Amino acid sequence: MNELDFSGKQVLVVGGSSGIGNGIAQAFRTRGARVAVCGTRAKAADYSPDDGSYLDGLQYAQLDVSDPTAVEKFKPSFDKLDILVLAQGAVIYRRGEFQMDGFRKVMEVNLMSLMACATKFHDMLAKAKGSLIIVSSTAAYHSTMGNPSYNASKTGAMGLTRTLGEAWAEDGIRVNGIAPGLVDTKMTKVTTANPKRLEGALERIPLRRLGTPEDMAGAALFLASPLSSYIVGQTIIVDGGLIL
Repeated sequence: MNELDFSGKQVLVVGGSSGIGNGIAQAFRTRGARVAVCGTRAKAADYSPDDGSYLDGLQYAQLDVSDPTAVEKFKPSFDKLDILVLAQGAVIYRRGEFQMDGFRKVMEVNLMSLMACATKFHDMLAKAKGSLIIVSSTAAYHSTMGNPSYNASKTGAMGLTRTLGEAWAEDGIRVNGIAPGLVDTKMTKVTTANPKRLEGALERIPLRRLGTPEDMAGAALFLASPLSSYIVGQTIIVDGGLIL
């Protein structure tokens, strides 16, 4: 038996159009799952590999989770769901999160929409005895001085993972999370595209390299598989040793 064979499974990755979510989506697809992804753009053709988007073989739908009503109105293309991955994320640099409108905007995407998506698909996941995976960040474990909302929301995401893990276990849903470290995506370009910043960052990572979306996908596959059947409410740190 191959515990990492997801043939016949339906997966939805919110925030799966690029970056970490896209890497996770493709990992499930290559292991036999039918995978749907959501992103903010109107259609799949609006993305390109330059954005870190590889949508081949994935079913795409537009969903802007910064709009609370959009999640409520969203009509999925599938009638069963085995695995839900919530990988949506936003950050505002240049101290934009110290303004209340910026703070609220990031909080809406990074925390409020997690609960909105989780409750939207709760019944489908319960019927399938499925798995919910929430992508937070190692920011949940330390301060990020320039980004108060990113930090608070990712810390909240970890708390939500714990609490839903306990609350929904009786419904047959296993809820767990992943806390990525510094992963090479368009969201981290502020660091990775700056040679001096990148050098400093790599010095702090014991493995001396950036993480990749594929690195994060490995943890997601594990958490959605029978290999982790007794793991509930946990957030796995996947950071190359960064926060040690």
